[in-house]
Formats: sequence, structure tokens, C-alpha cells
Amino acid sequence: MASTQPAYCLICGSPLTTAVVAGRERLVCTECGYVHYLNPVPAVGLIVEMDDGVVFIRRGHPPHEGEWALPSGFIEADEGVQEAARRECEEETGLKVELVELFGVYSFPEGPPTSGIIVFYRAKPIGGHLRAGDDASEVRIFPPDQMPPVPFRTHRQVLERWRRQMAGQKCPEESHPEFTIRPARPEDEPRVLELLRLIPPNAEMDDEALRAAAQRFRECREILVFVAERPAGNPRVIGFAALSIVRTLTGQRAWIDDMAVDPLYQRRGVGAALLEAVMRQANRMGMTHLFLNPRRGNEPARAFYRAAGFRDEHVGCIHLG
Repeated sequence: MASTQPAYCLICGSPLTTAVVAGRERLVCTECGYVHYLNPVPAVGLIVEMDDGVVFIRRGHPPHEGEWALPSGFIEADEGVQEAARRECEEETGLKVELVELFGVYSFPEGPPTSGIIVFYRAKPIGGHLRAGDDASEVRIFPPDQMPPVPFRTHRQVLERWRRQMAGQKCPEESHPEFTIRPARPEDEPRVLELLRLIPPNAEMDDEALRAAAQRFRECREILVFVAERPAGNPRVIGFAALSIVRTLTGQRAWIDDMAVDPLYQRRGVGAALLEAVMRQANRMGMTHLFLNPRRGNEPARAFYRAAGFRDEHVGCIHLG
């Protein structure tokens, strides 16, 4: 670990000497008792998602000058971690960003340049212009399958986690005689929110609740939304199902809390096709059980859930293996 250690006491100016304190050899002052502790320095890093890729900067200064890395930097003493993340991103990439989620916390006791802890966020641009700044000599968007070599271990770790999560969310379209099942797209948001209110507990959702649901639809990678769309000649979303990924201490669980079908298209196999698509995706992601609350649906929906294998109780579960 590279570090600069003082020779004199920061309190009284007397020479420091070495002694064992709290089980470690540390610098201490024999005059006033000051102990010089070497603690990790906090830093922030960002996975900025833009144009179906991730924003990288080419470092303009050591360490690793000329190599690609995620936007990152140390937290100033007078700022919070989220404030530091937004500042570092704007300084290095020219982008103003919204922090979508905390995505990982990693330690780097090996440096460089000193021992630290780095907090990574997923972020999306909300303003500014993509340009290299601060200690970056270049900035570029790389697609997930063409990312450059990265010198920092913590950056490699968080990118690998991000790639795994992205891969787990990919699922093919499924064609049926009267409709297609596919992952939701951003332009599906208004129609999904309209269908969301067909679910009895959601019927009285106010504007604030709808805005919150819209934000989760756009930003939360732990929620995968599938839609059923009628033929391309006159396309319209006629149903949807939302698969939530719940993380536990022992792994991940799949959960369906919201599923709805346009009344004009009920009893045509739309709900069954959506449920089967969700189950197949949960299987692809390594889930073993799918949980659902049948009582959120009306009586026809509850009958459908019973026919699909869910018990009519507060939380039903089916085995996916």
C-alpha cells in the first residue's frame, strides 16, 4: 500500500515513534499520546448507461495513464457520497447524471495510490454533453460486448456483475397466433401504467403512485416487464406481467406482483402466455421458485392463478425446477 507517513506529531509537532497499539504497529507521539491511524480513503465510481452502452474515460494522468476506466474519484471532505458521484461524473465526462441505484461497494487495500473503499452507482444522463474533462484525455461509449481492458480490479468486478445482470435480463420474443410476448420497451410505459390500474388494489392509484411506478418501470433492473402485443398491422399492448427479482441471504427469488390483461383479450391465452414467459425467464436466471399473491387479482384472475398451480392464499408458490 503506497502512503506518505508523517515524521512529526500533527498535534504538538514532536517526533513520532513506532509502537504497538490495538494489535498493530503504528506511529505514536510519546509527548502527547497522539496515534496516527492509516484508514482507507472513500471513493466513488459510476456505470453511466447511455445509448445501449457504458461510458468510459481514458485516463490522462497516472496511475494507468492512457488506459480506459469508469468515471471515478475520491470523495471530498465536505461532500456526501452521492454528491461526489455526480460531481466526478460531470468533471470527467461532461454529463449531468441521475443516480439510479447503488450497485456495489468494494475495497482496494492494495491501492493505487492508497488503501480505499469505492462505492459504485448506476447512473443515467439527464443533461450536459459527452466530452472529456478533468483528468480524462478521451471519453467514449462502449457496448457491453466490446468493453476495453480495465486496469483497476474493483472496476472489473463491478462491470462483470453489471454484464451478468444485463445478460440475465435478455429474453427472446415469443410468437403466438394472435399476439407476441416480448420484453417491454420504453415506449410501452403509458400503456403498461394504464393496464396496471386494472389490478383491483391499484384501481385508485394517485398521480404520485403512478409516477413512482413509472420510475421503477424505467430504471429498476430488478424488475423485468413482459408485454403481450397484438399483430404488427395494428400494434397494441394487450397485457403485461412484471417479474421482480428479490435478493435474499441465500440467493434470489422470483416474484410476480403485477399482471393484467385487457378485458377485450381475456380468455384467449394471453395471461397463460405471459406467465409461461415469466417462468422461462426465471428459469434462465437460475430461480427455483416463483412466488405470487393471488389475492391481488379479481375472481377471474384468481381462478386463472389456481389453474396455473398457485394456491389461493396470500402468497402462492410454484416450483420451477
